[in-house]
Amino acid sequence: MDQQSASNNVDIKNTQLEQSLAPTPQNTPINPAPITSTYRPNVTTISEDMETITTPGASGKSNALAGAFTSNPALISMLQGKLGTLVGQSSGYIESLPEPVKRRINGLKYLQSQHAELEGKFQEEVLALEKKYLELYKPLYAKRAQVVVGQYEPTEQEVEAGKKVDEEEQEEEEDKAEEQEKKEQSKNNDDEEATDVKGIPEFWLTALKNHPQIGESITDEDEDVLKHLVDVRMSYMDKPGFKLEFVFDENDYFTDKSLMKTYYYQEHAQGGDFVYDHAEGSKINWKEGKDLTVTVETKKQRHKGTNKTRVVKRTVPADTFFTFFSPPVFPGENEELDEEEAEGLDAKLEADYEMGEEFKDKIIPHAVDYFTGKALEYEDFEGDDDFEDDFYDDEDDSEDDDDEDESDDDDDDDGKQPTKGENAPECKQS
Repeated sequence: MDQQSASNNVDIKNTQLEQSLAPTPQNTPINPAPITSTYRPNVTTISEDMETITTPGASGKSNALAGAFTSNPALISMLQGKLGTLVGQSSGYIESLPEPVKRRINGLKYLQSQHAELEGKFQEEVLALEKKYLELYKPLYAKRAQVVVGQYEPTEQEVEAGKKVDEEEQEEEEDKAEEQEKKEQSKNNDDEEATDVKGIPEFWLTALKNHPQIGESITDEDEDVLKHLVDVRMSYMDKPGFKLEFVFDENDYFTDKSLMKTYYYQEHAQGGDFVYDHAEGSKINWKEGKDLTVTVETKKQRHKGTNKTRVVKRTVPADTFFTFFSPPVFPGENEELDEEEAEGLDAKLEADYEMGEEFKDKIIPHAVDYFTGKALEYEDFEGDDDFEDDFYDDEDDSEDDDDEDESDDDDDDDGKQPTKGENAPECKQS
């Protein structure tokens, strides 16, 4: 798979560097072994005014060597490549072990390989179970879609069962007699209003806006389109992966009846989990002048010689929910990314995959809970992780208070009226 092979070229930097304290099977230690001898050489104390002795020619040689490196990038690149080949090479530790120990290590490797095979089978069975229950969920999802668009009206039995779900979770039940009285008083008005309402308007728009991460990506213009979103569906494929389908009513923005987003996993599970490979999205057929993924910038340019003006237009990417259908892609085999670009691409890929998982595992199965906001009660969306646990001593607070008092005193001095005999400060205008 070309994209899979390209993904292997993306260098994801490990920001946590660990110092090797002892030889390891895979890495040669960075630091030399500590000196354990009790002998310590006697060195006279070096004073600051000690005379500095420079060996003739030494400084010139070091400067020349530094200049050779700075003026020859190819040499630096070659040395970096040579040093890079040493990473991960055996330090000789395993080879130096006794033969009986090495024999046992090979036995452990066999046990590990058997464990990996069981992990793969476990993940395959989990996927098969998910597919089985998805087929059981589909009739419920289909009826939900009919209710949303107004093609099906829930029965009294279904409505009463739905009420009991909330009543069981509430600590105090509402007064049923009062509720019944209110229903009787507004029955006629409700019946008249109900005839004008079809289904549940803006069901999916409201559900998506109530999801903290997805809601942040929805703009005001996106809302005009998502009002026409009537269903979101998920299905598994024959190969590892899943597909999301967004079904729309007729709208003024694009001609598509549905938009697809497909997530592909690598063919074989690693460590018991399927590994994300890449994603593909539908090409949206925007109507003229309705493309929300770009913004047209208009600039006027004046010719210096003729003093004539011309209008220049260019399109730039816009922030919109619908960039979800244009997922980030891995670079080609001949295209190289620097460290910053690679980290940025990695962050985009991770965010795109996480959003797909949110649709698959949370929004689609629990759409009504996101519509009502109930889902926020059992999700960790309070935002406490955004605050750092920085604690300050009382002394620091008192010092800050003293500084504020001093600044207040200065301000008071500045704002005092001049005493008798004093001249008011002049206000000089430049």
